[in-house]
Amino acid sequence: MKSKYPKSLNLIFILFILSSCQFKPFEVMKEGVLVRIKTEDQTKAKKIKLQVVSDRIIHVTAIPGNKFSSRESLMAIKDTLPHPHFSYKREGNSLLIKTSSLLVNVNLSDGLISFSDTAGNLLLAEKKGGGKSFSPVTFDGEKFISPRQVFESPVDEALYGLGENQTSILNLKAKDADLFQYNTVAVVPFIVSDKNYGILWDNNSRTKFGDPRDFEELSSMKICDKNGNTGGLTATYRLKTDTTKAIISRVEKDLSYQFLHDMKKFPAGYKLGDGLVTWEGFMETDVAGDNKFLFISAGYAKLWLDGKLVLDRWRQCWNPVTTRFSLNMEKGKRYSVKVDWKPDGDESYIALKHLTPLSPEEQGQISFQSEAAEQLDYYFIAGRNMDEVVRGYRCVTGKAPIMPKWALGFWQSRERYKTQEEILNTMAEYRKRQIPIDNIVMDWFYWKEDKWGDHEFDPARFPNPDAMIKTLHDSLNAHFMISVWPKFYTDTRNFQEMESKGWLYKKNTDNKQKDWVGYVSTFYDAFNANARVNYWKDLNRKLFSKGVDAWWLDATEPDINSNMSVTERQELMNPTALGPAQLYFNAYPLVHSGGVYNGQREDDPNKRVFILTRSAFAGMQRYAAATWSGDIASTWTDMKSQIPAGLNFSISGIPYWTMDIGGFAVENRFIDAKGEVLEEWREQMARWYQFGAFCPLFRAHGQYPYREIFNIAPEGHPAYEAMLDADKLRYRLIPYIYSIAAQTWFNDYTMMRPLIMDFTPDKNVKDIADQYMFGPQLLINPVCSYKSRAREVYLPNGSGWYDLYSGDYKDGGQSIQAAAPLSHIPVYVREGSILPLGIDIQYATEKPDAPITLCIFTGMDGEFTLYEDEGTNYNYEKGAYSKIRMLYDESEHQLTVSGREGSYPGMQKAKILNIVLISKTNPFKLKTLIVPDKSIVYTGSSLTIKL
Repeated sequence: MKSKYPKSLNLIFILFILSSCQFKPFEVMKEGVLVRIKTEDQTKAKKIKLQVVSDRIIHVTAIPGNKFSSRESLMAIKDTLPHPHFSYKREGNSLLIKTSSLLVNVNLSDGLISFSDTAGNLLLAEKKGGGKSFSPVTFDGEKFISPRQVFESPVDEALYGLGENQTSILNLKAKDADLFQYNTVAVVPFIVSDKNYGILWDNNSRTKFGDPRDFEELSSMKICDKNGNTGGLTATYRLKTDTTKAIISRVEKDLSYQFLHDMKKFPAGYKLGDGLVTWEGFMETDVAGDNKFLFISAGYAKLWLDGKLVLDRWRQCWNPVTTRFSLNMEKGKRYSVKVDWKPDGDESYIALKHLTPLSPEEQGQISFQSEAAEQLDYYFIAGRNMDEVVRGYRCVTGKAPIMPKWALGFWQSRERYKTQEEILNTMAEYRKRQIPIDNIVMDWFYWKEDKWGDHEFDPARFPNPDAMIKTLHDSLNAHFMISVWPKFYTDTRNFQEMESKGWLYKKNTDNKQKDWVGYVSTFYDAFNANARVNYWKDLNRKLFSKGVDAWWLDATEPDINSNMSVTERQELMNPTALGPAQLYFNAYPLVHSGGVYNGQREDDPNKRVFILTRSAFAGMQRYAAATWSGDIASTWTDMKSQIPAGLNFSISGIPYWTMDIGGFAVENRFIDAKGEVLEEWREQMARWYQFGAFCPLFRAHGQYPYREIFNIAPEGHPAYEAMLDADKLRYRLIPYIYSIAAQTWFNDYTMMRPLIMDFTPDKNVKDIADQYMFGPQLLINPVCSYKSRAREVYLPNGSGWYDLYSGDYKDGGQSIQAAAPLSHIPVYVREGSILPLGIDIQYATEKPDAPITLCIFTGMDGEFTLYEDEGTNYNYEKGAYSKIRMLYDESEHQLTVSGREGSYPGMQKAKILNIVLISKTNPFKLKTLIVPDKSIVYTGSSLTIKL
């Protein structure tokens, strides 16, 4: 029969049928499966790759086009693991991928993925109707995508991680975060669920977690002045010298002085440093529900919403703090708003922004959206507990080396020691007073004023830095850390050399932008491998060769010019050697730290690298990098916010975290303080030292007044004695601390632990943001308010608890009012603990042959592994270490000390172990000298001691 259609159409129809028959919805590869989705919608995934990294780790990538990215991941290490066995089968429209621990279900129609255990229990599923989406974006003339991934999340789920923030929030469930590097914020795009899985979002660009929308100006709502007239808030500008008189009164439609470029919007001629400003009026929303607000403030700021004081805090004028909160609002109803502001400086920042609510369902989902990418890229990591999830993160991004033993002692720093004599005199004073210390830190500006970036000491103030460092090492038994920046003034040799090779970001110098000292500068492009090598070579030649022990890599956001918008900051580092800055914005601290780490390990393989950075990124731990929480303020509020900041950072997979004990910037009232204000300062410093003694790193730093113990209070003052006691206890705990630090390498352990990590079944601990475990045994409860002599402490269920100081026993699963005298904060020891204590020492390695006291807190079986090695080199990577496992059997009342595993050069073969038994009827009191119940000489062979 003759066709009624033209031959050309018949041919097209035949080709279509053939192509349809040839379409393969999935293809099995050696390392996983490639799934193809029939779609021409460029906002949807067309190809999805699932790679089986391990039995518990699945790497998911997706694209809306045909070609996956060939760019190498910066955060993930190259996969050297043997790919595990997996099986697959198709069931109807689903492809099932199975490992020994996971079952992954991929819908072949729309690409939706869910992850379950092999018993079929759901762990994580993409949002129904579309978990993956893409938007086209263009940066620096190149086309990219903005990927978004959304997962369902049950109401009772708790989420932690994402690096370090200053929001005072621990549980991030249904919360929003704008992930970009900033002074006091460190980005690690990794979350951990209490359902025992994690998501590592492999993207280097600015990323929104939760609500992907940008905050809007207040004028996005209906705004009225204080008299009820629409158009804006009433802004009243006064002077501090006469607060009754308004200098300027005007209506401002927005409260938006967030960035440097906003300063010109203030009234002409009005000097902020002399002023007081009030904004007041009303607002109403078109969308009912929990409306979101973002408040950025520097100086003294108070905010009232609906007549209620929402915020009252101080932050230094040049480094504002961001606060998020919500207000449940009815549609069309007016709510009062008032802001009182004392700028406290001529350049200061304040802003109030708004966002309408999402539906509760959408707000409760897990969402990542990044600014730029070539593909959607994440790792699903499952574990039997949260520690295993963190272990999976390090499997993907690299292990955390053991820090040098001295780094776990006390560090003294300030902004800043101005001369060689100040460094040596400070260290000598510590030794004279017998205050334990291991490290003294040289902050910025040791160079000639106009030579930032040449990494050379100013000979007028540091005439012989080689001799200074030698004296610190040989005579004062101290280590020396130095601040180095990725920053260069234009009139330096290093600038000229790097500029000639195209290794610098030029826009800041093209703009002739001066820093706060008064010179034009820029940063080097750390994404350039040759530039990183050159940077290290200069550090090696100028500083490392003099005996510098550790590196303080400051301003690694990178902070090329402070208080600029993210867009402006990206433009200042655009382009990078790898591509547009928008694509790589968050990864600068990772590659910069990697250059220093790799350089030192190559030039001196026998000396452990130690790096401290102000920003972080996923994978930083493999470069021996620790992070501190930036230029926080010396306030009780800032102290308290460091607890959840450190906990979320730690569970993000980077185990070494610290803060400026004492806070960096200080209110004017504390400078040259007298009377009650001085006593408040001293008490705050004491409480901060007590908190800091139980952090992975113990480090004091700040502006004037100085943070040396003897500069805070005189000897004999209660605050002096409290700080000294905290310091001494830190050193007595070195056997414990060094052992748990070693476990970060051997077992991918987390030292500073949210309670949820150890007490997951206890639902009461999910949101506790001001308590934590320091290692497996110690429950730490900082005191963060003035004149508090008690605080509420929740004792987690599943264990009994002993007060470290009094020995009193309490059952778990209850809240108590714990005594908190100025002499110490509440610390509780978990029942069943074997806590090793050393003797009083002045530095971490002073008496390696000293006896160790094993404090056994009875009531449950317990165990602990005591770890020792040479303390300063990498021989432990080759097996040169000692592990002694100790087991306490409660039913038999006996301690078994197992045979020593391993050895190392210089190891003490015989060790005195003093055993102290603590029980409900035999309380323990922490003293310098503890009378043991039994004393044994351990020579490496297994021993069983009946108690």
